[in-house]
Formats: sequence, structure tokens, C-alpha cells
Amino acid sequence: MRPLVPINGFRNPQDRPNHSVIREQAVPVAGELLFQQMLSLERRRCERAGTRFALVLVDLYELNGTLSMEGAEEIVRALGASMRETDIAGWYRQSATIGIILTTLTETTRETLESVVIERIRKVLSLSLDPAQLRLIRISCHVFPSEDSGGTSDNKPDQMFYPNGRKKGFKDAATAALKKALDVSGSFAALLLLLPLFIIISALIKLTSPGPVFFKQKRIGQFGKEFKFLKFRSMYANSDPAIHQEYVRKLIDRKVGDPDGAYKIKDDPRVTRVGRFLRKSSLDELPQFINVLRGDMSLVGPRPPIPYEFEKYSLWHRRRVLEGKPGITGAWQVDGRSRTTFDEMVRMDLRYIRNQCFWLDIRILLKTPFAVLRGDGAY
Repeated sequence: MRPLVPINGFRNPQDRPNHSVIREQAVPVAGELLFQQMLSLERRRCERAGTRFALVLVDLYELNGTLSMEGAEEIVRALGASMRETDIAGWYRQSATIGIILTTLTETTRETLESVVIERIRKVLSLSLDPAQLRLIRISCHVFPSEDSGGTSDNKPDQMFYPNGRKKGFKDAATAALKKALDVSGSFAALLLLLPLFIIISALIKLTSPGPVFFKQKRIGQFGKEFKFLKFRSMYANSDPAIHQEYVRKLIDRKVGDPDGAYKIKDDPRVTRVGRFLRKSSLDELPQFINVLRGDMSLVGPRPPIPYEFEKYSLWHRRRVLEGKPGITGAWQVDGRSRTTFDEMVRMDLRYIRNQCFWLDIRILLKTPFAVLRGDGAY
């Protein structure tokens, strides 16, 4: 793909998008890899929920030589600012094709959607481009799952939702290899050393309440992949999850009255006596070393959400399950524990992912035992 040549693409300075307004609306410019991961995750979510979403592609390829990189980035921001808060704009093909993911669609037909969205996009583009440039812009709209084999692109609509990801660079590959080695060796050593403790905890659970030793639950892993999450059972068998579903909804909507913003329910009536001790000491988390060995999780990373929790996420929240493999411990567990707001927890996860390296993982792992001993925010 040919790069855009750095030439000013705006007719007049007053035609440039208002940067302060764009920044206030917190519209990110997602790179190609992140945008394609977002697209993959939204596709998986809609496949599970049986809902629809749309992908709008704005092709800038024919503008090669007439639009600067800065101008192209400003167009992405302006388009993102003109959409709903639940939508996201970024590079479907870096510096060549802008993508806009339109989530939570109603029963609007593709034809109606095309006419409304494309008209809005052309109106935004007209503020930045002259008529000759605007005529070179090609806009297509694709709905998933596709209603028919048609569409406004020569490509088959379904193919738009399965873009090829970019290969990782050497630095990323080396970091991933070190992290994988740490995960395998660390979890294997932990399971060997903690085997006597596993036996004791298992006996206590079986002697104090009927039901299985392990609690198995579906969780969302990296790129939206579901896996079986393991914990020592701390609740009575067959407990109703409705109380937690309601709590999660309020927590994400910032309607929880607890000033600590605790991520776990205080005085949960479903928890057994042994379970309270296991939760307070975080010993209920130990079986997740098995998840690490299986490759579903890492020693360090964001906590994997429950499907009904994930359904309540805003689009920016979903980045925490896109950009990093879920972990047993992480930045918010050692620095914020459960005594932080949900949004701040997500921000801490994203900061960790952005700065992720081998030594940062080691630092978090070394701080984890002290956070567990303090027991702050654990219930």
C-alpha cells in the first residue's frame, strides 16, 4: 500500500477540524492492528448475542499525493467525533482506508443505514477536502451478519470482517517469548510447591459444604475467546448469579454506592464460611495456575471478564481483553486491589499493556504477596 505523501490537504486553516473539541470527546485514532482486533472482537460478540453491527470503510487511496499524514489523522478524528460514543474510528488499512465500527444497531435496513451514515461522513469530509478531493473518496457500508450478497463494495461483504492481522515485530516477539517462558515455569513451580495447600483447601471445602471443589466459569480471554476459568469454590453450590449480574451492571454504570468502588460484593450471602477466608486471602485464585499452563491466561495481565460483564462494556473497556492475555495478578490488583472504580481499573490495565515488559511483570509478581497479605479490598 503506497503511503500518503506529506502535503497539506486542507483548503483553509479555518476548515481544519476543531482539535480541542475532538480531544474533549476523547476520540482515539486506533492503528490498523488495534482496529482489526476491535473489529474481530465486535464480530465475536455479535455472533454470540445474535445482534448486528456495521463497518463503514472510507477509502483514501486515490488521494495519494494530495493529503498529508497529519491531515489524514485529523480526518479520522473528525469522523470519530461525528459518530456516537459507542462507535470507533481507526485505520482499517493504515494510511489508506479509514474504518468506522457502528455498534448496537437497531432494525434499520442496510440501505437506510448507508444513506444516513454516508451522508454524514461526506458532510464531515467536505469541511476538510475540496470538491475534487471529495470526489476521489470511496465510501462503503457493510452489515454483519450480511443481509445478502450485495453491498457497496466489489469485495464480498463477509470478507470485510475478517481482515488479516499484522505480524509482530522482533521486539514484540521477544517480549512474548519471555512472558510465555515466565508463565510456564512460574505456574509449574507454583503448582508443585502449593500441592499440599491444594489438598488441605480441597478437604476443607468438601467437609464444610456439599458440591465440587473447583468452581468453573466461562470467561472472556484475549480477542474474545471463551475459556473455562478455575477457582476453588467459595460459594454454596448452584448459587444464583443474578445478584452479581446486577452488581456488575451498577458498578460499570458507576451506580454502586460503596465509596471504595469495590469490585467484589461485600457480605455476599452466597459465600460459605471457608469461602470468606479463601477470598480474603485470595487462596481461591490458586487453581488459575492451571489456566496459565493451559495457555488461557498469563501470570500477569488484566482480569478476564464474565460474558455478562463483557456485554456491559463500553467500546474502550473492551481494549483490556484485546490487547493483553488475562492474568492471575495485575497492576490494579497490587496497586488498587479491589478498592478502585471500574473505569480506573480499566485504565490501569491499559497502562500496564502499553508499558508491558518482562521486568514490569517481575515487579508486579513480587508486589503481589504483599497486596494479598494486606487484604485491602478483598471480600
